[in-house]
Amino acid sequence: MASAPVQRSDDLQIVDDKSPDDSFIEDAKQREIQALDDDPVFSRPEQRKIIHRIDRRLITTTGAMYCVSLMDRTNLPNAAIAGMNVELDLNVGFRYSTIALVFFITYTLFQPPATLLCRKIGPRPFLAGICLAWGLVMIGFGFPQDWVVMLPLRLLLGVFEAGFFPGCVYLISTYYSRYDMQKRYAVFYMIGSLASACSGILAYGIQQMHGLAGYWGWRWIFIIEGVVTCVIAFIGFIFLVGFPDQLAKKKSWPPFLNSEEIAFVIRRINKDRSDADAEEWNFKKWASSGKDPKVWAFALVFFCLTTMAYAISYFLPIILRENMGFSIAESQCLAAPPYAFAGIVMICIAWVGDKYHIRGPLLAGNAVLGLIGLPIMGFASQAGVRYFGVFLICASCNSSIPTAMAYQANNIRGHWKRAFCSATLVGFGGIGGVAGSLIFRSQDSPHYRPGIYAGMACNGLIITIVVVNSLYFRRENRKADKEGKVLEGNPSFRYTI
Repeated sequence: MASAPVQRSDDLQIVDDKSPDDSFIEDAKQREIQALDDDPVFSRPEQRKIIHRIDRRLITTTGAMYCVSLMDRTNLPNAAIAGMNVELDLNVGFRYSTIALVFFITYTLFQPPATLLCRKIGPRPFLAGICLAWGLVMIGFGFPQDWVVMLPLRLLLGVFEAGFFPGCVYLISTYYSRYDMQKRYAVFYMIGSLASACSGILAYGIQQMHGLAGYWGWRWIFIIEGVVTCVIAFIGFIFLVGFPDQLAKKKSWPPFLNSEEIAFVIRRINKDRSDADAEEWNFKKWASSGKDPKVWAFALVFFCLTTMAYAISYFLPIILRENMGFSIAESQCLAAPPYAFAGIVMICIAWVGDKYHIRGPLLAGNAVLGLIGLPIMGFASQAGVRYFGVFLICASCNSSIPTAMAYQANNIRGHWKRAFCSATLVGFGGIGGVAGSLIFRSQDSPHYRPGIYAGMACNGLIITIVVVNSLYFRRENRKADKEGKVLEGNPSFRYTI
């Protein structure tokens, strides 16, 4: 009779390596995913069709509008090297940096009330209306004869753009479960990043209109891009949709989802985190969200990311021109490939994040990538090697932005807390824009060493915050599993690490 096979000791170690608590948590996660896909009305293939229909309507429309939003706020460097600095004497002192940063004063201050207005008025009229308004302001940028006139225009641009990004983040979060979210944020942000990738090439083409009607080429950059924004605003008004709970009460036009499909979206969100239905407005409850320390931790991570993202966005063509010695045409066109690379990295990271339910480790990994890229751009001797560093920096900060958005959205509950957190997240992003417009100073040209050091400090801070958050989330999840502690007001809620 054959004897039973003997199990090796190292096999036994592998089996025993996972604690009963870890196995329980993993089993609970699997049950949660299966329960989310079990619907009394629609089969799983039908559910995916509905979700993909939401993708095509919501993500495509908001992404196209964000594309012009990002293009309009970051086209200063293209205009600068196309003649704006010369005609308006912006090379004197801090004039260029001042014009870049004043945008973020109103952009930051108006975000909390703008997010509330988006909820009260509705996404369609609000988001399309402010898009039209800043498009008209962009057209106005084509006519100043004195650099001082640019300041109130940039302030107005900040007022109108303030509500767009947090409004979109908030709107998207109401349609998707926590682990469907990062891929959607990534596609939304990637469409916007195409603006950064293509704006230089577009600006180079538009500036060939130099002399038409007596205007410099840089003026036509603002005028043409402003007209495009106004057109996108009208398209957005047609295709934007309301919040799910609003659509449950009133149908949208053009047709979007029928009543059964909207009910499915609400059921799915309630299964995931029990906050599909809007709460009654309560200022005290909204403001009390600020007592949660992790809200500010998420905001600080976003500040660090946008500091680098805006710094690169505002100064990359100038750095390519002055630091690496490329021509004007080369500088505008070579700004595109790093953003295309960042888009590829962004989608890959989003897929990994949603599949394996992780956020923090991805943020930390990207921060390490930034810590590698910044010294390469700052200290390498050859221009080609420094340009390679730009690829790493762009991938690091830009691919982390949708990850940070999902990191925050996955770890909070409640409509008004979500609105508060969207505003604080993007508000700190605006403050990062102020910092980003200052860290690469004209007097530091051509090496920009202080900016390199500031960027490295930002990445180090991101890693620190993620480590602290991860330890805290893991501890709280264990308390919820072992002791029955209720997290975020929902017994089934668990933090995403």
